[in-house]
Amino acid sequence: MTDIFATGIQMGESPRWHGGRFWMCDWLAAEVLAFGTDGSREVMARVEGLPFSIDWLPDGRMVATTPKGVMAGPDLESYGAPGQPFNEIVVDAVGRVWVDMPGSMPWEERKPGIVAVVLPDGSSQQVADDVWFPNGMLILGDDTLVVAESHADRLTAWTITDAGRLADRRVWADLAPGSAPDGICADTEGAIWYASVPGQRCTRVAEGGKVLNTVDADRGCFACMLGGDEGRTLYIVANNYGASGASDGIVMIEQVDVPHAGRP
Repeated sequence: MTDIFATGIQMGESPRWHGGRFWMCDWLAAEVLAFGTDGSREVMARVEGLPFSIDWLPDGRMVATTPKGVMAGPDLESYGAPGQPFNEIVVDAVGRVWVDMPGSMPWEERKPGIVAVVLPDGSSQQVADDVWFPNGMLILGDDTLVVAESHADRLTAWTITDAGRLADRRVWADLAPGSAPDGICADTEGAIWYASVPGQRCTRVAEGGKVLNTVDADRGCFACMLGGDEGRTLYIVANNYGASGASDGIVMIEQVDVPHAGRP
Protein backbone atom coordinates (compact mmCIF):
# COMPACT_ATOMS: atom_id res chain seq x y z
CA MET A 1 0.00 0.00 0.00
CA THR A 2 1.39 3.38 -1.03
CA ASP A 3 1.53 6.15 1.59
CA ILE A 4 2.47 9.84 1.42
CA PHE A 5 5.75 10.48 3.22
CA ALA A 6 6.27 14.19 2.44
CA THR A 7 4.48 17.07 0.76
CA GLY A 8 5.23 20.77 0.22
CA ILE A 9 8.06 20.13 -2.22
CA GLN A 10 8.35 22.40 -5.23
CA MET A 11 10.13 19.98 -7.58
CA GLY A 12 11.62 16.85 -6.09
CA GLU A 13 14.56 14.96 -7.60
CA SER A 14 17.61 12.81 -6.77
CA PRO A 15 16.35 10.74 -3.80
CA ARG A 16 19.04 9.00 -1.75
CA TRP A 17 19.33 6.88 1.40
CA HIS A 18 22.38 7.86 3.43
CA GLY A 19 23.38 7.65 7.06
CA GLY A 20 20.03 6.24 8.14
CA ARG A 21 18.06 9.10 6.60
CA PHE A 22 16.19 9.82 3.38
CA TRP A 23 17.72 12.63 1.34
CA MET A 24 16.53 14.42 -1.77
CA CYS A 25 16.89 17.60 -3.81
CA ASP A 26 14.19 20.21 -4.27
CA TRP A 27 15.29 21.79 -7.52
CA LEU A 28 13.06 24.84 -7.51
CA ALA A 29 13.68 25.59 -3.84
CA ALA A 30 17.43 25.07 -4.49
CA GLU A 31 17.72 22.90 -1.39
CA VAL A 32 19.17 19.55 -0.40
CA LEU A 33 16.86 18.04 2.23
CA ALA A 34 17.28 15.23 4.76
CA PHE A 35 14.28 13.63 6.47
CA GLY A 36 13.72 11.84 9.75
CA THR A 37 11.61 8.70 9.82
CA ASP A 38 8.70 10.82 11.07
CA GLY A 39 8.86 13.04 7.97
CA SER A 40 10.58 15.96 9.68
CA ARG A 41 12.99 17.68 7.34
CA GLU A 42 16.23 19.62 7.54
CA VAL A 43 17.88 21.78 4.90
CA MET A 44 21.40 20.38 4.49
CA ALA A 45 22.66 22.60 1.67
CA ARG A 46 21.56 25.25 -0.79
CA VAL A 47 22.53 25.11 -4.46
CA GLU A 48 22.47 27.86 -7.06
CA GLY A 49 20.74 26.84 -10.27
CA LEU A 50 19.50 23.49 -11.54
CA PRO A 51 19.67 20.63 -12.24
CA PHE A 52 21.57 19.16 -9.36
CA SER A 53 21.94 15.71 -7.87
CA ILE A 54 23.88 14.31 -4.92
CA ASP A 55 25.96 11.40 -3.69
CA TRP A 56 28.80 10.89 -1.17
CA LEU A 57 32.53 10.34 -1.53
CA PRO A 58 34.20 7.50 0.41
CA ASP A 59 35.54 10.06 2.92
CA GLY A 60 31.96 11.10 3.77
CA ARG A 61 31.81 14.40 1.90
CA MET A 62 28.65 15.08 -0.05
CA VAL A 63 29.27 15.69 -3.74
CA ALA A 64 26.80 17.37 -6.08
CA THR A 65 26.30 18.21 -9.71
CA THR A 66 25.47 21.87 -10.27
CA PRO A 67 25.53 24.29 -13.23
CA LYS A 68 28.97 25.32 -11.96
CA GLY A 69 30.36 21.79 -12.21
CA VAL A 70 30.87 19.08 -9.61
CA MET A 71 31.01 20.46 -6.07
CA ALA A 72 31.94 18.74 -2.78
CA GLY A 73 32.00 19.28 0.96
CA PRO A 74 29.67 21.04 3.40
CA ASP A 75 30.10 24.34 1.58
CA LEU A 76 29.91 22.73 -1.87
CA GLU A 77 33.25 24.01 -3.14
CA SER A 78 34.53 23.22 -6.63
CA TYR A 79 35.65 19.61 -6.97
CA GLY A 80 35.99 19.02 -10.71
CA ALA A 81 34.83 19.80 -14.26
CA PRO A 82 34.11 23.50 -13.54
CA GLY A 83 31.43 25.07 -15.69
CA GLN A 84 29.96 21.76 -16.82
CA PRO A 85 26.20 21.49 -16.12
CA PHE A 86 26.02 17.77 -15.44
CA ASN A 87 22.75 16.09 -14.49
CA GLU A 88 22.87 12.82 -12.49
CA ILE A 89 25.72 11.52 -10.37
CA VAL A 90 26.93 8.30 -8.78
CA VAL A 91 30.16 7.64 -6.87
CA ASP A 92 31.93 4.29 -7.04
CA ALA A 93 33.75 2.48 -4.23
CA VAL A 94 37.13 4.04 -5.03
CA GLY A 95 35.80 7.61 -5.22
CA ARG A 96 35.38 8.13 -8.96
CA VAL A 97 32.42 10.43 -9.66
CA TRP A 98 30.35 9.36 -12.66
CA VAL A 99 28.12 12.03 -14.18
CA ASP A 100 25.99 12.48 -17.28
CA MET A 101 24.82 15.38 -19.40
CA PRO A 102 21.87 15.49 -21.81
CA GLY A 103 22.59 16.83 -25.27
CA SER A 104 19.25 18.63 -25.42
CA MET A 105 16.34 19.48 -23.18
CA PRO A 106 12.96 17.72 -23.51
CA TRP A 107 11.42 20.62 -25.45
CA GLU A 108 14.33 20.89 -27.92
CA GLU A 109 15.28 18.86 -30.97
CA ARG A 110 16.73 15.62 -29.62
CA LYS A 111 20.51 15.33 -29.56
CA PRO A 112 22.64 12.71 -27.82
CA GLY A 113 24.35 13.38 -24.51
CA ILE A 114 27.46 12.09 -22.77
CA VAL A 115 28.77 10.30 -19.70
CA ALA A 116 31.90 11.61 -17.96
CA VAL A 117 33.99 10.76 -14.93
CA VAL A 118 35.66 13.04 -12.39
CA LEU A 119 38.66 11.30 -10.84
CA PRO A 120 39.77 11.75 -7.22
CA ASP A 121 42.48 14.20 -8.34
CA GLY A 122 39.78 16.48 -9.80
CA SER A 123 40.56 15.76 -13.44
CA SER A 124 37.69 14.77 -15.69
CA GLN A 125 37.18 13.07 -19.01
CA GLN A 126 34.31 12.08 -21.26
CA VAL A 127 33.92 8.30 -21.31
CA ALA A 128 30.79 7.70 -23.42
CA ASP A 129 28.69 9.48 -26.01
CA ASP A 130 25.59 8.75 -28.09
CA VAL A 131 23.43 8.43 -24.96
CA TRP A 132 19.92 9.72 -25.48
CA PHE A 133 18.95 11.98 -22.59
CA PRO A 134 21.00 10.18 -19.95
CA ASN A 135 19.24 10.38 -16.62
CA GLY A 136 19.40 8.13 -13.56
CA MET A 137 22.68 6.31 -12.84
CA LEU A 138 23.73 3.46 -10.56
CA ILE A 139 26.53 0.96 -10.10
CA LEU A 140 25.72 -2.75 -9.96
CA GLY A 141 28.28 -4.74 -8.03
CA ASP A 142 31.71 -3.16 -8.21
CA ASP A 143 32.13 -2.64 -11.92
CA THR A 144 28.89 -2.14 -13.87
CA LEU A 145 27.59 1.36 -14.57
CA VAL A 146 23.94 1.56 -15.62
CA VAL A 147 22.42 4.71 -17.13
CA ALA A 148 18.75 5.35 -17.91
CA GLU A 149 18.39 6.68 -21.46
CA SER A 150 15.07 8.51 -21.24
CA HIS A 151 14.75 9.24 -24.97
CA ALA A 152 15.68 5.70 -25.99
CA ASP A 153 13.42 3.78 -23.54
CA ARG A 154 16.25 1.62 -22.28
CA LEU A 155 18.74 1.01 -19.49
CA THR A 156 22.29 0.86 -20.82
CA ALA A 157 25.26 -0.74 -19.07
CA TRP A 158 29.04 -0.53 -19.31
CA THR A 159 31.86 -2.32 -17.51
CA ILE A 160 34.04 0.06 -15.50
CA THR A 161 37.72 -0.67 -16.11
CA ASP A 162 40.49 -0.36 -13.54
CA ALA A 163 41.70 2.72 -15.43
CA GLY A 164 38.38 4.49 -14.92
CA ARG A 165 37.09 4.04 -18.45
CA LEU A 166 33.93 2.38 -19.77
CA ALA A 167 33.94 -0.78 -21.92
CA ASP A 168 31.54 -3.41 -23.26
CA ARG A 169 28.55 -1.14 -23.83
CA ARG A 170 25.33 -3.16 -23.86
CA VAL A 171 21.58 -2.80 -23.46
CA TRP A 172 20.78 -3.91 -19.92
CA ALA A 173 17.00 -3.68 -20.48
CA ASP A 174 14.78 -2.67 -23.37
CA LEU A 175 11.67 -1.01 -21.96
CA ALA A 176 8.19 -0.42 -23.32
CA PRO A 177 7.87 2.46 -25.82
CA GLY A 178 7.22 5.72 -24.00
CA SER A 179 8.61 4.47 -20.68
CA ALA A 180 11.18 7.30 -20.59
CA PRO A 181 13.14 5.93 -17.60
CA ASP A 182 14.31 8.67 -15.23
CA GLY A 183 15.77 7.99 -11.76
CA ILE A 184 16.80 4.40 -10.96
CA CYS A 185 17.88 2.22 -8.04
CA ALA A 186 18.91 -1.42 -7.64
CA ASP A 187 18.06 -4.19 -5.18
CA THR A 188 19.92 -7.20 -3.82
CA GLU A 189 18.48 -9.51 -6.49
CA GLY A 190 20.08 -7.39 -9.20
CA ALA A 191 16.78 -5.95 -10.41
CA ILE A 192 16.35 -2.23 -11.12
CA TRP A 193 13.48 0.08 -10.26
CA TYR A 194 12.98 2.95 -12.70
CA ALA A 195 10.73 5.99 -12.41
CA SER A 196 8.65 7.21 -15.36
CA VAL A 197 7.24 10.72 -15.67
CA PRO A 198 4.84 10.01 -18.58
CA GLY A 199 3.92 6.59 -17.18
CA GLN A 200 3.23 8.00 -13.68
CA ARG A 201 4.70 4.86 -12.13
CA CYS A 202 7.80 3.13 -10.87
CA THR A 203 8.57 -0.25 -12.39
CA ARG A 204 10.92 -3.03 -11.26
CA VAL A 205 12.60 -4.89 -14.11
CA ALA A 206 15.05 -7.75 -14.45
CA GLU A 207 18.01 -7.64 -16.79
CA GLY A 208 16.54 -7.95 -20.27
CA GLY A 209 13.47 -5.90 -19.38
CA LYS A 210 11.00 -8.37 -17.84
CA VAL A 211 8.59 -6.44 -15.60
CA LEU A 212 8.60 -7.75 -12.03
CA ASN A 213 6.53 -5.17 -10.15
CA THR A 214 4.85 -1.79 -10.64
CA VAL A 215 3.81 1.02 -8.28
CA ASP A 216 1.40 3.59 -9.72
CA ALA A 217 1.11 7.28 -8.81
CA ASP A 218 -1.21 10.18 -9.60
CA ARG A 219 1.59 12.30 -11.12
CA GLY A 220 4.90 11.93 -12.87
CA CYS A 221 7.48 9.79 -11.06
CA PHE A 222 10.88 11.46 -11.43
CA ALA A 223 13.08 9.15 -9.35
CA CYS A 224 13.03 6.42 -6.74
CA MET A 225 15.31 5.02 -4.05
CA LEU A 226 15.21 2.02 -1.73
CA GLY A 227 15.90 2.77 1.92
CA GLY A 228 14.50 2.50 5.41
CA ASP A 229 15.87 0.49 8.33
CA GLU A 230 15.62 -2.79 6.40
CA GLY A 231 16.14 -1.30 2.95
CA ARG A 232 12.66 -2.34 1.84
CA THR A 233 11.01 1.09 1.66
CA LEU A 234 10.70 2.38 -1.89
CA TYR A 235 10.77 6.19 -1.81
CA ILE A 236 9.18 7.72 -4.92
CA VAL A 237 9.70 11.39 -5.75
CA ALA A 238 6.77 12.57 -7.87
CA ASN A 239 5.70 15.91 -9.30
CA ASN A 240 2.90 17.25 -11.44
CA TYR A 241 4.41 17.92 -14.85
CA GLY A 242 3.06 19.81 -17.84
CA ALA A 243 3.71 22.62 -20.26
CA SER A 244 4.53 25.01 -17.41
CA GLY A 245 7.06 22.61 -15.84
CA ALA A 246 7.04 20.66 -12.59
CA SER A 247 5.18 21.52 -9.39
CA ASP A 248 3.36 20.07 -6.36
CA GLY A 249 6.10 17.64 -5.40
CA ILE A 250 5.48 14.78 -3.01
CA VAL A 251 7.36 11.73 -1.74
CA MET A 252 5.45 8.46 -1.72
CA ILE A 253 6.55 5.28 0.04
CA GLU A 254 5.77 1.65 -0.73
CA GLN A 255 6.99 -1.37 1.23
CA VAL A 256 8.61 -3.94 -1.07
CA ASP A 257 10.02 -7.43 -0.60
CA VAL A 258 13.62 -7.06 -1.84
CA PRO A 259 15.96 -4.57 -0.10
CA HIS A 260 18.34 -2.07 -1.64
CA ALA A 261 21.76 -3.02 -2.92
CA GLY A 262 23.43 0.33 -2.37
CA ARG A 263 25.66 1.71 0.33
CA PRO A 264 23.94 2.45 3.70
